[in-house]
Amino acid sequence: MEPYDIRRKRIYEPLREEGVFTWDWFYGEEYALATVEKIPAQWKQELNMATEALGEVFTRVIPVVQRADDELLRELGIPDAAIKAVRVAADAILPTVVGRFDFARTSTGWKMLEFNSDTPTGVVEAFYVNGRVVQALNAGIDPNEGAEAHIRDAFQRAVQAYRDEGRDLRSIAFSALDWHEEDVGTTKYLLERSQLDARFVPLEDLRVEGDRLGFRINDRWESIDLWYRLHAIEILAGETDDDGYPTGAHVLDLIQRGRLATINPPAAFIGQTKALQALIWNLYETGQFFSKEEQRLIGQYCLPTYLENRFSGREPYVVKPVLGREGGAVLLCDADGNVTHCDREEAYWEQPMVYQRRVELDRVEVETIQGRQSGHRLWGSFLLGGKASAILCRVDGPITGNLAYFLPIALETHN
Repeated sequence: MEPYDIRRKRIYEPLREEGVFTWDWFYGEEYALATVEKIPAQWKQELNMATEALGEVFTRVIPVVQRADDELLRELGIPDAAIKAVRVAADAILPTVVGRFDFARTSTGWKMLEFNSDTPTGVVEAFYVNGRVVQALNAGIDPNEGAEAHIRDAFQRAVQAYRDEGRDLRSIAFSALDWHEEDVGTTKYLLERSQLDARFVPLEDLRVEGDRLGFRINDRWESIDLWYRLHAIEILAGETDDDGYPTGAHVLDLIQRGRLATINPPAAFIGQTKALQALIWNLYETGQFFSKEEQRLIGQYCLPTYLENRFSGREPYVVKPVLGREGGAVLLCDADGNVTHCDREEAYWEQPMVYQRRVELDRVEVETIQGRQSGHRLWGSFLLGGKASAILCRVDGPITGNLAYFLPIALETHN
């Protein structure tokens, strides 16, 4: 049997040399595993159903929230600088162009934990690397086969939706932090697969001059009409230049005034906040707004989520920051309120929190460079242009953090 380290080198060295996926190691630790986990084809079908159903729920809610008063938007965690921008109508491309729901597989079915609707990652892993690993190990059927075409379709539809509004989109730029290997790789991958006539411009090279966002190339100023940003709205909202000028707020003002179109649209940021899950659950519990079928879907796929703790003394629960990412500032508590697991990173602790019913992630044992490891699986399911697309599996402890393993998956085949 081929030793794990040899197998790993055989799989990931060619990917690194191609330059598409270069972060199979993170911070000196293994990230991408050189093994494939077989899953029933039914799981993929169920995730597709859950993803599209929840996409429709968020599509119904987001336009209503856009029209709500500022106080509700603040309660949902939207920064003041972003309030006007998230109100910009984008009904044709709601709830997002590229989003990812995260699910737990539980004894009572698939449960959605959160919606990464603003700046999801894991894209290259799901849409490209998963299939390459499955192929290299002759492991069966890639559940994401053909999904790269969904990227092209979603981006092209979004561009057409903007043009149908009368937008002149001559200059298109894709941006991420130039020093962040994963973000740059993800952004360049999306640029290529979108098949748009666009260029990559590092965030560091962008400038606001007058009423336009743009960059200088060969001493010539070029304005940007459409901007794909792998850069979170809540970070942008607070950014200033070296002189203290609120550059991020200025960019959001350009978006609000129609001087800049973005992917994802700023309205997608409303879907990102976990406080929206609390609002959806409140509407579900009170029988308001949703149809009977939507009520059924929410009850099936969503978890009770509140802005105050209604679980202590009754049942185990999770405490999450409204705009946290990668397991940051997450607490897992038992029914008595005792913390059983706690994120150890420093970010997001200052944010308002939501309280969500705790469910256990399903367990798996995987082969790694350090031997066999037991962990919990978190399932990601991408929503592109309103349609279910590729799926992603990550393995970590009870809290899925930034250094969780990427576990390639294949569909079981029956002869």
